[in-house]
Amino acid sequence: MKPALRRALLWVVALGLCLAFVRAGLWQSGRAAEKEALLGDSARVLAERQPKPLADALAAMPAWVAVEGAFEAIPALRLDNQRRGPQVGVRVYRAFRLDDGPRLWVDIGWRPLPADRRVPDEAPMPAAPMRLEGLLVPPPSAGLALGPAASVLPDGGRLALRLEPAVLREAGEALDGAVLRLDPATALGHERDLDLLANTLSPDKHRGYALQWFGFAAGLLLLSLFLQFRRRP
Repeated sequence: MKPALRRALLWVVALGLCLAFVRAGLWQSGRAAEKEALLGDSARVLAERQPKPLADALAAMPAWVAVEGAFEAIPALRLDNQRRGPQVGVRVYRAFRLDDGPRLWVDIGWRPLPADRRVPDEAPMPAAPMRLEGLLVPPPSAGLALGPAASVLPDGGRLALRLEPAVLREAGEALDGAVLRLDPATALGHERDLDLLANTLSPDKHRGYALQWFGFAAGLLLLSLFLQFRRRP
C-alpha cells in the first residue's frame, strides 16, 4: 500500500473514532442536563406537595398526586439489582386499582436480598379502600436490554430486571408510563425514600464521563497530527 493511501486510511479511522468519542461526550452531557432538570423539578414538587389531578400529573412528571382506590390481590412485582447504601435488594411494587381508572403500580419500598438471593415473600396488602399520596414518576430507566425483562417467581409475582411497558401491563389495564413512589410517611410497605437517582449516575458523574470522552477525542486528534507532521529521520 502506498504511503499516501495508508495515511489517508489512518486519518479516516482516527476521525471516525474522534467523532464517536465526541458523540459519547455529548450524550453524557445531555444526560447530565436531563437529570439536573429532573432533580430541580422533583425538589420543587416535594417542597410544595400540592396534589395534581392524575391526568395533569401524567403529562408533567414528576408530580405530587393523591389517588383513591384499593390494593388488589395481585402478586407483587419486584425490580432487581436495587442498591440502598452498600446493600443490594429489590424494589417492591403493588397493584393499586384506582376508583376512576386503571391499575397503578405503587412503589412500597425496598427490601434487602439474603446471600442466596432468595426473593422474600410479600404479605397481602390491606384490602380496604384508601387514599394514597406520593410522587408520580416515569418507571426507572431500563438501561441496556440484556436478556428477558422479567421472570416468574414461586409466589406468582415477577422479578424484573427492567420495568418495560410490557412488564407493567402484566396485571392488565395497568398504566405503563408511570409509577407512584409512595410517600415515606405512609405506614405501609418497606423502607423507602423519594430519591430519584438512587440507582443511577448523578449529573456530576455524567459530566465527568463527558470530559473523559472529549479528552479521548482531543488526545487522539493531537496524536494523529503529531504522527502526520513529525519529521522522519
